[in-house]
Amino acid sequence: MSDSATPSGAALVEELLADLAAESDDLDQLVAGLDRGGWLRPTPASGWTIAAQIAHLAWTDDLALLAASRPDDFLAELNRLVATGATADLADRVARDQAGDGGQPLLHRWRYGRAQLDQALRQVPVGHALPWFGPPMSAASMATARLMETWAHGQDVADALGVHRAPTARLRHVARLATRTRDFAFALHAKPLPASAFRVELAAPDGAIWTFGPADADQRVTGPALDFCLLAVRRIHRADTALVATGTDADAWLDIVQAFAGPAGGSRSPRSRTDSPGGSTAQPGGGTAQRGSRDDPSAQP
Repeated sequence: MSDSATPSGAALVEELLADLAAESDDLDQLVAGLDRGGWLRPTPASGWTIAAQIAHLAWTDDLALLAASRPDDFLAELNRLVATGATADLADRVARDQAGDGGQPLLHRWRYGRAQLDQALRQVPVGHALPWFGPPMSAASMATARLMETWAHGQDVADALGVHRAPTARLRHVARLATRTRDFAFALHAKPLPASAFRVELAAPDGAIWTFGPADADQRVTGPALDFCLLAVRRIHRADTALVATGTDADAWLDIVQAFAGPAGGSRSPRSRTDSPGGSTAQPGGGTAQRGSRDDPSAQP
């Protein structure tokens, strides 16, 4: 499936919200039955428990809801945070403060917030820009960002639980987002922007090929869609992927690719090649995902 086959306008928002709901439901099923010890289990993200992962998603859903339903209030809060310097380590502090012991109160809060956000994003006119920590974004972009983050934090939870998550077609949204943020990644690392478009060909979970960019491009990236998406959210080290780059610029991109805005942060440490990509056989004390960039609310694409 080529990128040109992606729907647009209201149809795109509808598809994204349906996929976001499905992604959230899958993660919900992972945590709904946890006892206190399960909620407090550490994840590969240093210092974050499973409860902190869900608290972070609930908090950022609440912020997105505020931006979509009461944009003036969101901007006022943003200006307050910036003026007081409270944005430094904000995501870590909030996740830690709001996680508690996890359990049903946190789960109910997350469920309620994401349902409210779904309804709010459906009411945003096509083409209308919502305020955010970075550049304003459309409802479709907001839904894509929420899906990306839900999937990425869900991977942290699955890794902590030693659970294998079968990849789904929803990864196409994450892959598309990563290709669209290519130039941002180069600029973030103070590297010259590539002079031409890249071709990205990814093997989808169902065996199809997802393509992005012109077919005749000299700079190319090929490989499993799961590997590309995990790399773009810093949940795998490049050495542990089966991605292949053709061309100097494409090769450099795989070292810095990210599907989120904000500082780049770090990546997980290389794993044994016998381990499954994405940590489905997570090792105790294994690769640590660096904090800051991918969990900063300003780091939402």
